[in-house]
Amino acid sequence: MEFERVADVKRLNFIVDVLNKQLPSGAEVLDVGCGNGVISRRLGAFGFKVKGIDISEKTIERAKALNKYTNVTFEAVSAEELVAEGNRYHAIICSEVLEHLNDPGVLLKTLNESLHPTGVLIVTVPNGKGPRELFVTRPIIRLQKNNGFGWRLIQKLKKGLNYSGTTVQSDADDLTHIQFFTTSSLKKLAGDNKFEIQRMAKTNFIEDVFPFSFITKRIKFLQKWDCAVAEILPLSFTGGFLSVWKKK
Repeated sequence: MEFERVADVKRLNFIVDVLNKQLPSGAEVLDVGCGNGVISRRLGAFGFKVKGIDISEKTIERAKALNKYTNVTFEAVSAEELVAEGNRYHAIICSEVLEHLNDPGVLLKTLNESLHPTGVLIVTVPNGKGPRELFVTRPIIRLQKNNGFGWRLIQKLKKGLNYSGTTVQSDADDLTHIQFFTTSSLKKLAGDNKFEIQRMAKTNFIEDVFPFSFITKRIKFLQKWDCAVAEILPLSFTGGFLSVWKKK
């Protein structure tokens, strides 16, 4: 498996389990904002016919280079362009995408048109008030906007630690978070775009929050423990939301 972090594997397994339970073998799946194609290839291994799309040529080139499945294809194209072609899918994956968009509703309206009436949309996003977003992501974004000493120091630390800014899931040049979702705002976003959230699940708790991340990155047991702790805490404490959407 290409993902190494336990929370990433948990997210991937959630997607696979939902599709295996709700779709027939060979069903057509669209992976929107597929990045390097990790999720697409995993679904391909289960026999699904997957099309991964991303507007980043860089990530699609990477996805194609890593692909070995004939039932998985990748294309640098927008979801809007696919709608114009009239394609419909049994399932659509939108994993770690909406938080990067200025207006996620525009994409969701498009996805609604691309989904079969009885199809399933799986959306995963960070919890905008979760530990990582509150104590890492938001403070760093504020430092970046101020562009002062604190931001220059962060850049030097990243360079010293060989931090590239990319992830296993995506080599895209800009992975900045713009949206910070809560359970209520995510449900409203779904409703405003003719979807209904049928299920919400959790990812992790604090394993990816500095300074814990320096330790947990190297010790898988602590990552597993952290994900288990998230399961017994209220939904608002999780680092990320895993959700299943259906058309209204």
